[in-house]
Amino acid sequence: MRQRAPFEHCELCGRQVPLTFHHLIPRKMHRRPRFQKHFTREQLNAGIWVCQACHRGIHKLYDEMTLARDFNTLAKLQDDPAVQRHVAWVGKQRRRKG
Repeated sequence: MRQRAPFEHCELCGRQVPLTFHHLIPRKMHRRPRFQKHFTREQLNAGIWVCQACHRGIHKLYDEMTLARDFNTLAKLQDDPAVQRHVAWVGKQRRRKG
């Protein structure tokens, strides 16, 4: 059973649209000793609720290792200029119907 988003708005762009869960440390990195050593299970499974456009944008901007190493908190994502530009663009987009 899929967990429902506890937020009504995207945590990055603020739009009220269907949300997806973004692991702050991508699941692909969870088995690597470096991440197992430095992060708890709760930290590895932590994430944010974002719209599909923001989620796709995050993964287009950075690979999994960069996300895990450099952008593993909401604040770090929000402070990044490239993410800020993408979020500003997403915020101007209309929601697709259907």
